[in-house]
Amino acid sequence: MTHLPFADALCALTQPYCPAAGLFDQAMAETSRFHCEHTPGYAHWLSAHGLAPQDLDGLDDWSRLPPIFASFFKQHLLLSSTGTNALELTSSGTSGQKSRMRYDGRSLARAQFMVAQIFRHYGWDTPDTPCNYLLLSYEPEGRITLGTSFTDQFLCQFAPVNRVVYALRNTGSGHQFDVFGVIAALQSFAAEGLPVRIFGFPAFLWQTLQRMQDTGVPDLQLPAGSLAFFGGGWKTRAAHEIPKPQLYAHIHRQLGIEPARCRDGYGAVEHAVPYIECACHRFHVPVYSRVLIRDAADFSLLPYGRQGLLGFVSPYISSSPAHAVVMSDLATLHPGASCDCGLSSDWFELHGRAGTTVGRSCAMAAAELLGSH
Repeated sequence: MTHLPFADALCALTQPYCPAAGLFDQAMAETSRFHCEHTPGYAHWLSAHGLAPQDLDGLDDWSRLPPIFASFFKQHLLLSSTGTNALELTSSGTSGQKSRMRYDGRSLARAQFMVAQIFRHYGWDTPDTPCNYLLLSYEPEGRITLGTSFTDQFLCQFAPVNRVVYALRNTGSGHQFDVFGVIAALQSFAAEGLPVRIFGFPAFLWQTLQRMQDTGVPDLQLPAGSLAFFGGGWKTRAAHEIPKPQLYAHIHRQLGIEPARCRDGYGAVEHAVPYIECACHRFHVPVYSRVLIRDAADFSLLPYGRQGLLGFVSPYISSSPAHAVVMSDLATLHPGASCDCGLSSDWFELHGRAGTTVGRSCAMAAAELLGSH
C-alpha cells in the first residue's frame, strides 16, 4: 500500500482540536495526488475544474478542490486501487437509495483513531469502569455492514461491556423496535448501579420516554457517569423531530442524565470524520478536517454566519476520492471563540436537509466526469 506520511501524521495527532494548518495542507495535497494516480477518472475531474496534479503542492485554499456530492455515492461505487477489496459499509438509505462506501484498513483505522481521541478528550475512555449499554440501533445478524450499527459496536470498546440491550430487535425477517424491552432494560440498569451508555438513533429514545410518560412509568435515576450519545439522526421519524434541548431536558428528568452528558454526533458513511458536540452542544471541527459552507445556487464559498450546503475536506481516506465532499445538509459555520466551551476550533450548526434538486444536479455533473471510468 502506498505510504502517505503527511496524512498518517495528521491523522495520528492525539490532541483532536489543536491547530495544524501546515500539516493539514501537506496531507491534503498528498492524498489528492494519490487519487490522481490511483483512482480512475480523478485527474480528469480535477482538470475539468482547472486544476492539474502539479498545482496541488502549492494549494492552501481547499475550497478550490472540486468536491463530490454525497448523493453521487448512492449511484456509483467510486474506488481507488486500495478500495477494490476493502470493507464495504452502507448508509441507512431511508430515502430508498443507499450510499455504498469502501474503507481500506488505513482509512478505517484513521477514522476510528479520531473517535478514540475525541472520546479521551471528553473523558469517556474509561477502561476500568464496566457499563451497561443500550444500543438504539439494529441487533446484528451476521456481518455488520450498516454504517451506524458498525459505529455503535465500535463505541462499546471505550468502557468494558457488562450487558448490551438492542432497541431494534432481530425478528428473523427484519428488525422491530422493542419499546417495552427498552423500558425494562432501563429499569433494570437503574437498579444494577453500573453507569449506562446509550448510543444510536435519538428518535427511539424519544419514543421510549414518551411511552414511559403515557404509561405512568416512574422517572429513573441512572447511575452517575452515564452517557447518552446519539448519531444517525431521526431518519424516517424526521417529521417528529424535536429540538435537542427539549430531548436533553426529558432525558435529564426521566433518566437522570445531566444535559452536559447528553451529546449528539454528526457523521456519515460518505465522510467518517467524527463531529461530536461539546458541553455547550456545538459541533466543533477537529484538526483532521475542515468545514466549507457553499452556496446552494452556485457552490461559492460562504463566510461565517451564512447558511449553505455543508462541505468537508479531510485527507483521511485513500480507498475512495471522498476527501472533498458536499453533503445534502444545510449548515452555518461559526468561529471557535463564539462558543463558551473553551475550544478554539470552528463549529457548525445544522439546519436540516437541502432540497433534492441540488444533490441530483451535482451528482449528474460528477457522473459525466467520473462515472464513465
